[in-house]
Amino acid sequence: MKYVLVTGGVVSGLGKGITASSIGVLLQSCGLRVTCIKIDPYLNYDAGTISPYEHGEVFVLEDGSEVDLDLGNYERFLGCTLTRDNNITLGKIQQQVMDRERRGDYLGTTVQIVPHVTDAIKEWVERVAMIPVDGKEGPPDVCIIELGGTIGDNESRPFTDALSQLSYSVGPENFCLIHVTLVPVLSVVGEQKTKPTQHSVRDLRGLGLTPNIIACRSTKVLEENVKAKLSRFCYVPMQNILSLHDVHNIWHIPLLLKKQKAHEPISKVLKLAGIAKEPSLEKWASMVEICDNLHVQVRIAVVGKYTDLSDAYLSVLKALMHASVAFGKKLVVDLVPSPDLEKTTKKENSCAYKAAWMLLKGADGVLIPGGYGNRGLEGKILAAKYARENNIPFVGICLGMQVAVIEFARSVLSLPDANSTEFKPETNHPCIVFMPEGSTTHMGGTMRLGSRRAYFHVKDSISARLYGNKEFVDERHRHRYEVNPDMAVCLEKAGLSFAAKDETGKRIEIVEVPSHPFFIGAQFHPEFKSRPGKVSPLFLGLIAAACGELDAVLTPVSIQQDNNQHVVLGNETRVDPINGFCNGTNKTSQKSVRQNSDLYLHQISMSSRRKLNPNP
Repeated sequence: MKYVLVTGGVVSGLGKGITASSIGVLLQSCGLRVTCIKIDPYLNYDAGTISPYEHGEVFVLEDGSEVDLDLGNYERFLGCTLTRDNNITLGKIQQQVMDRERRGDYLGTTVQIVPHVTDAIKEWVERVAMIPVDGKEGPPDVCIIELGGTIGDNESRPFTDALSQLSYSVGPENFCLIHVTLVPVLSVVGEQKTKPTQHSVRDLRGLGLTPNIIACRSTKVLEENVKAKLSRFCYVPMQNILSLHDVHNIWHIPLLLKKQKAHEPISKVLKLAGIAKEPSLEKWASMVEICDNLHVQVRIAVVGKYTDLSDAYLSVLKALMHASVAFGKKLVVDLVPSPDLEKTTKKENSCAYKAAWMLLKGADGVLIPGGYGNRGLEGKILAAKYARENNIPFVGICLGMQVAVIEFARSVLSLPDANSTEFKPETNHPCIVFMPEGSTTHMGGTMRLGSRRAYFHVKDSISARLYGNKEFVDERHRHRYEVNPDMAVCLEKAGLSFAAKDETGKRIEIVEVPSHPFFIGAQFHPEFKSRPGKVSPLFLGLIAAACGELDAVLTPVSIQQDNNQHVVLGNETRVDPINGFCNGTNKTSQKSVRQNSDLYLHQISMSSRRKLNPNP
């Protein structure tokens, strides 16, 4: 097994995850099979109980594990499906070591950081590195390991010790270290400064790790004399000093690496000459070109309470971008703070109130993502009400769907007290209730998590047609509250349609308002499975509806035969005189437009991270 370790120095937030993912893309283009491991040195068992303001969104994998958002980047970049074991935390390692100690595995021994904790880390890495994540048989060729945090952090020490031991045990021809560091420019002198990188490399070497490649983050292209200086003082060949300067579109990073021939030093260190071929990134370049040349805008308002940090909604923003590019539109996202939509803000800060409503009313579509807690809840309800009453295309995800149900009950059923028991346990009209199987004593890992199946009950619903008239879909979930099944009948009678339910037929998965052009709520998180080559149908539907072209992405209603051998296709009923089946075709412009969308999907094979300006 070949290992590529990506570490970071000087400051956090340099983009180690993007660098690791981009290196994975480059190695894949060389014909190598790649897997990834993310190491988070915090004591939390997983990311499930951490606020989005700490590390960004919590990404949910297929197996239900709650992990760091970088694993979402890996899946989008590399088109792989990861598991809980691809994310190592100090909390997991500590629990594993203590479980072994209690079983007596270390009987008679003093349990210590070295060797017991470091051995557990090495064993975990070597075991997971052999597991394929691309759906093929056999082990991968290369395992990319990203060490979170910054070199020198106290909490990272067990991992740096373990990785140092790993590099020694597997040999230099099987271990390549890429150190991502910062080369700042002081405005006073206006030159690129190398001293922080020199000190960071010195610290790295002091931990027993020697960098083979230094990837320098900077605002501008790294100057040749700066490369020469870094090479001289860091003892790294000049051709192994890479410039990862700021670009207007982060999708340029893999192309930037290829242009600098980053694959060559990696191949040389790992002795891949007989295995790796020359990188081919034509599809990636086509994706970048398409993104850079979109001009017709579509504006989506994302209404939430974590709008100060766009990474809190990273997968949502990526899914919107995938869909907009697939539909040939330039995405503009307005992050609308839901608390600013509330009447209390109008009294306390009228400017913020007006600005929030101006963004909402200027949008072509509205999306309310998942979330927890009652801060900004009423603002989300007002946003859902505005979209429903003004025929604005709307998608609500998880809490966003629950908010839509609450708003419908309040406005249509005239139940002003309608609420979720999460926010108002004493409400007389609980539209949203705690799931009976949920834990009331433990928070971590106790939600309804991971891939679950949703069956369509309304076959001609917009959501069913977006999903290609499938009988069911598998999507990832993360929730502990659900639509109250006891209120389902009265909600349906009032005009709310429950388009999909779980295998029991009781738990609501998708809601729609049939009288609205496009108003959909999903209990699951479709953004977690969105890929550039496999766009989420609900996001594609939102973009298409926001552009006024929803029919372009809707699959015609499935052909169904009734007892009189009639065939229903859309709103048209015809009878085949011979066998009773429809012998015509649905001649609309949908096919050609859909083919155009498929062309975009075909040209895009991977994803990457991109900052979206909330106020472009």
